[in-house]
Amino acid sequence: MSAFDPPRGIVRKLVADALAEDVGILGDITSLACIDDERARAAFIARSDGVLAGTALATETYRQLDDTISVDWRVVDGESVASGAQLGEVSGTLRTILTGERTALNFLCHCSGIATATHRYVMAVGGRTRILDTRKTLPGLRAVQRAAVRAGGGFNHRDSLSDAVLIKDNHLAATGIAKSIERARSAWPGRMIEIECDTIEQVGEARAAGADRVLLDNMGPEEVREAVALLEGSAEVEVSGGITLENIRAYADSGADFISVGALTHSVVVFDIGLDML
Repeated sequence: MSAFDPPRGIVRKLVADALAEDVGILGDITSLACIDDERARAAFIARSDGVLAGTALATETYRQLDDTISVDWRVVDGESVASGAQLGEVSGTLRTILTGERTALNFLCHCSGIATATHRYVMAVGGRTRILDTRKTLPGLRAVQRAAVRAGGGFNHRDSLSDAVLIKDNHLAATGIAKSIERARSAWPGRMIEIECDTIEQVGEARAAGADRVLLDNMGPEEVREAVALLEGSAEVEVSGGITLENIRAYADSGADFISVGALTHSVVVFDIGLDML
């Protein structure tokens, strides 16, 4: 298991659910009717340039269908691939190869799409800051999507609401910045406390209250630079909201420690991978 694989138990469950959905009660009736017991080989082929992710899910797809099927990868998760590259090979009974084709490709294309997009953001900042994902993930697929972000060179934000304190504007509608941080520190000593700030004035309040990280939401690069100067290293700085490949370099140059990009997971463009018979 690599650092880019989601937990094994999650992989097994996701694949089992996907196969139940796609194969149905009677099985692949087309292959059952048209294909005998012949054996075959097929290759996963990249249709464009990108970054591979999701191989554990594709392998598990064939393992659950038939444990005599062999899946061998030439490329591992996190590697950049060129259009036309052979990523891996599956060999075994033709029926099983065809039955698992769509499920395996769905996982590969989705995960590789996230990894490819993440890689583009990482390259755009030129090492000046870390790119983070968010909790804007598809229900049930968070672990898979987060693994794909790591494969693309990004980093993961908190996995769940239990992992860290993040005080957002809706929390502040009930309690102010200083009181919220005081309560959070008392309730969860030792946990990171991050607070969302929409204005420079709030950044000053967050510094005075001792926040560990300040999330600058929907601020422009110059405002971010001003906030970084105001904090003087007293808290980490994260930027979110309105981040694109076109403007992210300006934000990276502003001095932020992290830039979180929800689009990595909530606006996935799949990476085109095909399965071609050999």
